[in-house]
Formats: sequence, C-alpha cells, structure tokens
Amino acid sequence: MTSLAAQPTDPPYLKGLNPPQREAVLTTDGPVLMLAGAGTGKTAALTARLAHLLYTRKAYPSEILSVTFTNKAAREMRDRVGRLVGDMVEGMPWLGTFHAIGAKMLRRHAALVGLQSNFTILDTDDQLRLLKQLILAADIDEKRFPARALGGVIDDWKNRGLSPREIDAGESERYANGRGGELYAAYQARLKALNACDFGDLLLHMLVILKTHRDVLELYQQRFRYIMVDEYQDTNSVQYLWLRLLAQERRNIACVGDDDQSIYSWRGAQVENILKFEKDFPGAKVIRLEQNYRSTPHILGAASGVIAHNSGRLGKQLWTEIDAGEKVRVVGVWDGPEEARRVGDDIETARRGGTSLNDIAILVRAQHQTREFEDRFIAIGMPYKIVGGFRFYERAEIRDALAYLRVVNQPADDLAFERIVNVPKRGLGDKAVAKVHQLARALNVPLTIAAARILDSDELTGAARNALGRLVGDIARWRDMAQSMPHAELARQLLDESGYTAMYQAEKSADAAGRLENLSELVRAMEEYESLGAFLEHVSLVMDNEGGRDDPKVTIMTIHAAKGLEYDTVFLVGWEEGLFPSQRAIDEGGTRALEEERRLAYVAITRARRSATILHAANRRIYGQWNSSIPSRFVGELPSEHHEAETTMSGGASLWQANWSERADPFADIARGTGRGPGWQRAATVGGFVREPSRVVEARTSAVSLGNKGRSDLSVGQRVFHQKFGYGDIAEIEGNKLEIDFESAGRKRVMDSFVTVG
Repeated sequence: MTSLAAQPTDPPYLKGLNPPQREAVLTTDGPVLMLAGAGTGKTAALTARLAHLLYTRKAYPSEILSVTFTNKAAREMRDRVGRLVGDMVEGMPWLGTFHAIGAKMLRRHAALVGLQSNFTILDTDDQLRLLKQLILAADIDEKRFPARALGGVIDDWKNRGLSPREIDAGESERYANGRGGELYAAYQARLKALNACDFGDLLLHMLVILKTHRDVLELYQQRFRYIMVDEYQDTNSVQYLWLRLLAQERRNIACVGDDDQSIYSWRGAQVENILKFEKDFPGAKVIRLEQNYRSTPHILGAASGVIAHNSGRLGKQLWTEIDAGEKVRVVGVWDGPEEARRVGDDIETARRGGTSLNDIAILVRAQHQTREFEDRFIAIGMPYKIVGGFRFYERAEIRDALAYLRVVNQPADDLAFERIVNVPKRGLGDKAVAKVHQLARALNVPLTIAAARILDSDELTGAARNALGRLVGDIARWRDMAQSMPHAELARQLLDESGYTAMYQAEKSADAAGRLENLSELVRAMEEYESLGAFLEHVSLVMDNEGGRDDPKVTIMTIHAAKGLEYDTVFLVGWEEGLFPSQRAIDEGGTRALEEERRLAYVAITRARRSATILHAANRRIYGQWNSSIPSRFVGELPSEHHEAETTMSGGASLWQANWSERADPFADIARGTGRGPGWQRAATVGGFVREPSRVVEARTSAVSLGNKGRSDLSVGQRVFHQKFGYGDIAEIEGNKLEIDFESAGRKRVMDSFVTVG
C-alpha cells in the first residue's frame, strides 16, 4: 500500500497536501467519496488526483472521464493539471461538463434515438418558439398556460430521467389540465423531425441508449478506467443514473462534494445522491476534508453551529490553523433603509482602514433586496457591482414598468412607448406598430399622438384598432389620475390595469415570483420621492452610475451566486423569518425546504475570510406594507461562543436573542403548521409568525400579487395612517380603494395596502 506520509521524493502534485488530501489522491482503486467542506482545498486534491493517475500511468488520458458542472471549472481543471503533468492533459477528450460530454457521446450514437450525428442543439429562445407552436396547434390558451411554464415542466421531467412514455396522469396534470404528457410527446416528435435536441436531451437520450443498448454501455464501461465527478451534491437524477451505469463495471469512481452546500434543488439537484453514495457503491471509502484554509475559527464555528441543526447530512467538523479573529457580528436595525445605511457606514469605515472594496461583499437571499443598497450607495458615492444578475433598475420587468411610468410622465417619450406598446401581448403585430411609426414621422408628432389619430382611420384591422384604442385610452386615464393620486399608488394600479402583473401571475416559471417581488419593491421605492418626475430623475442618475470599469467596487449578489467565492468582509442582510428562510419554505416546503435554506445560511457564512456581519430588521416593507419582523431562526442557531449581538434599537434585539435561547428551535412545531410555540400565534392571513418584545402581532404576508382584493380588517370611520398623508378617517371603501379624510391633506383616494390601522 502506498504510504500516506509525505516523502522527500514526492512528485510536485503531492507537495503541500494535508494527510486527508493525500489519501484522496493516492486511493485510486474502488469508489471514493471526497467529502470536502467549504474552503478545504478540494480543487487542489481533485486536480492532484487526476495528475497522479496520469503521472503513474494508471490510465491513458483518453481513459479518464472527468465531469464538472461549468465550462469555467473544466478550463480551470485542465489548466491546473497541465501545470502539473505538462502536455499529457491535451489528450483528455473526456474532461468537461455533463452536457458537453453528453453531446460528444450522443453524436456518435445519434441514430439509436432517431437522430443524425449533425443534430442541432436548440437554445432557450428556439425551444420556446417551438413550444408556442405546439400549444397553438393544440388549441390551448397560451396566456393561461404559458410556453415558458411548459418548458420548465419538460425540463424537470428530463432532469429526472423521464421520457414521454414514462409520464403518468398525475405528472401530466402539471400543465394545461392534464395535457402535459401529450405535449411533451409532441415536442419530442417535433425535435426528432427537426433533427434537433434541447440541453435536457443530451443526457436523457444517452441514458436511454445506455439502458437499451448493452453494447454501447459496455463500450464506455471498458473505455473509462477512472471516473471523477466534481460538485456531486449538485447532480440531478438523470446525471446520477448516467454516472451509476458507467461506473458499475470497474467501480473506480471518485466523487467530490459537500452535502452541506447542496442549494440547487430548484433546478433539479438531489442532495440524496451524495447521501446514498455508500449504498450505491458498497465498500466505498469516505474521506473527509475538514481543514479549512479560508476562514477564521469563529466564522467556521458559527457556520458549523447552524448546519448542525440539519438531520439529513453526512457530518463533518471544519477546523483551521488561522488565528481566531473577530466573532461574527449580529446587528439588529429598525428597518430596511437603516440596514442599508449601517452597511454603507461599515464599508466606509473598512475602506478607511485599508480594506479594498473588491474584498467586500453583500449577500442577499432575494434579488429585490438589492434595491435599497443600490440607492444608498448612489447617494453616498459608493462604487458597487451586481454579480450574477442585473442591477435593480436594469431588470427587464423594472424597465417595462418604468417605461409605462415614463409615458404617463412624458407623452413625447417614444422609446418608452415602443417598449410597452405590445407588452404584455395585445395582438398588435409589427405591421400595426410600423403604421403608427409612419404616421408619427409624417405628422412630426410623438407616437402616443400618432396612435390616437390612427384610430380614426382605416389603417388598422378591427382587432389591432381595438387593442391600440384600449392602450391609448388607458394612458390618457392614467395621466389624469396622476394629477390627484399619489404616484406610488398610481404605479400599483397601472401595473394591475395594464395586465402586466397578471402576465407574471399566470407564468409558472421559477423567475415569475421574483419578478413580482421586484415590481412590489419598485412601487415601495417610489414612495420615498415627492413626485413621479423626481423618482424617474433619480432612476436616470442611478442608471448612469457606471464608474470606472476597473475601479474597486463592493460586490452585491444573491447567496446562490456567491457559492464558490470568498471575500475578506461579508455582510449577510435580511436574516428575518419570511425572508430567510423564505415564507414559501416555511409555509409549503416542510423539513426538506427548511434544511436547504439552512444550507444556504451555511454557504453564506463560509464566504467570509475575516469578517462576517449578519443583519436583521425589526420592520420590513413587504408588498407595500410595513410588517414587524423577527430574526431568522438561523440567528438563534448561532453558537453563543462564536458571535456577538448588537442592536441600534432600544434593546429589542437582545430580548429577541433571549427568546431564541428558550429552546433549540422555537419554530419546530410552527413549521409543521400547528401554530404552537412559546408566545407565538398563527397569523390570520397567509401565515407569517412575528413577535415584538411586548406583544404578539400579525404579519401581513399577503400573496405575491398586485391585485385588487380589499382588506377585511378595514371599515368606514376607522382611523388609519398613510406614510405620505399622515392620519385620517376612512370615508368610503370600494374594493381595495379607500376615500380617506386626512387631517392635513384633506380627502384623498388611496389603495388599502398603503395604510395601516392607526
């Protein structure tokens, strides 16, 4: 047996490895699970193992299958192995992503699934176009059952390794009242006729071939002497089944992963794949990489204390030789704006102390949280960048909403009119819009005026004339409303009446809920400005704030986008129940969803090298209404020896912290829907749970909607408070619209969601 102790004659790739890393490199025969915690040098061990197989000639380069999840990871691995073993790495045709390797295999065996070897791989746009054609042919209302939703369902089926004939009636109900399976079969048939695949087919087709053609399976089982898989915790069902088939014969499979960092279930990842590795491969050797090279002991202790509350894990204990450093700070603030101010002040202090802005990150749970930080940083001149997404005001749904508001504010804004004229779809084709453009040029008038005048002609068909007429009428009405209605309420009503909100409510894609949250955040942001014009001017200034491309900038991103990255200083914001963990995880997901949220918390904390600050707000504006909040349960799970709490609110946070210490998990029964717990009660609406130091209050966590249902807790004569107009008495109620006699502002018509009972 090869000695695991370091030797003077060790090849270069073994130098600097700790004993568990060396063991993972030198244990070449049989199944191996490298359980690699955050920051434990798993990439170094993985590339050293690959170099060892080549250096010792246990396999030729073409006999090693090495699978990663991203092209970037594949390039990095190839570069690092190349530096260790030289040109040998150039002969590794099977080092790449799952999809790249699947495509290479499928082109060799395409005929077995009715394709030609030169098949086309469709991108998302082409896929959606094809699905829309099939939906139209099936006489299904695409507004009720969007093509994007069908695409998501089909993608999920392919991730699970299900072909059309394996879709039962229950699965088929996921789209168009039971027609999902029928459309999936039609979609696959159409792809075959086009000699095309989507990305899901690259692995699904190969899985079918490996299952049904024994000769092909044996070919690859003999070819691949060794199989290596990175980020195994992120594999989905079809990837797992594909790998298991290929590894059954030789069993020389080494998987690297961390069950505590499995955070992608929403795109098909199955944490169970890594948890059952030893069952799938009896006799497997599990090697734990636990020495962390990134973070201080206090940061590791805080993260380990939180993740220890998960039951579905293999277990490990991270440790480090780095100096203890400072404890994780937990900061309670009054509200979201104060959170942004506090983070901005702390960053300014860190910058004056010599910390580069490039070494500072703000991690959010949901994208809509970035808006307050962006606005604050613009105000104080703090350079920042958004990673893994667009800046708030650059997101498509925000730009669409702003275009509506720009048309209301400035009739001559042709660019804005062009953007919204057929968004959402109104049946206005390119020809109809072109005719409006022609008339505008001929008369030298803005598009809105040309659109109104063309209605009196016979230039447009009946359907197009009616659709354009409704839009022109709506714009005129919204302009009249803007004279008397608060601009934030106008925006809310405009988004409802235009059909824009309903468009995303009908969409069943994973992005739809986030887009609705962003729209709600936009409406909330408008309240801070005295007029619609002032708000739009602010947005223009924000959009113009690019700064020097190479100048140091604070990084703002979601926790999901931060996986694999690290920063000296990290701010973890919005750690409140209902935001993190999300309300959806609390209400619908059960233990499985809550454990994934906890893994997200673990990933977030372990991004920090030297300093981690967790912030939570006592009050948070959600869907246009202030709500009292409590710290996330994950705050209560932080070990006391590894964190210190402070607050900017009259002792509230310290009392909350005491409440958390009453029991290991005060939400354990609430998460099961029983509504029992020390001093807690179930809210009367959707089911948030909040607690103030002196009393239990209701959390108004209404569904993601900008709809027009009225509130049941309001009545004529009731005293209420409005952020802009102050106190007043309700005079009339019509649905979700109120006539209120305000003490200072007189009678105003406002939306019920903008008032609180006072």
